[in-house]
Amino acid sequence: MNETIKLQVAAKALIENADGQILILREAATYKDGTHAGRYHLPGGRLEEGEAFYDGLAREVKEETGLTVEPIRPLHVGEWRPVIREVQHQIIALFMLCRTKETAFALSDEHDGALWIDPREYTKYNLLDPEDQVVESYVRDLK
Repeated sequence: MNETIKLQVAAKALIENADGQILILREAATYKDGTHAGRYHLPGGRLEEGEAFYDGLAREVKEETGLTVEPIRPLHVGEWRPVIREVQHQIIALFMLCRTKETAFALSDEHDGALWIDPREYTKYNLLDPEDQVVESYVRDLK
């Protein structure tokens, strides 16, 4: 195997507000590292080298949404293998349930839309995999 694969860890957040809604973001076509323009996903992203997990989670959520969140518990471990700037990546992500008291968000230039949605209606949105699995599992736990 000669191909180089860049391994990265991501911190992702399923953020719920006081009304029981969750936040989803839509990837912008102008996002230089994007691979899924127009698709929805949960906030978060790749950790910087040497960065502590919870610090990276807080930083990514703040950068992408402007929100401050309280991590509650792990929800899911996911993996995907995108090609970013012609380099094969393997991204392992830990999805955390997080809460916020805020509802107003400020999007980064990586996104061109965001919605607070009823998690039970997640199938109405074009969610990426494994985000769809994360929300599905979350909804099952609500019952």
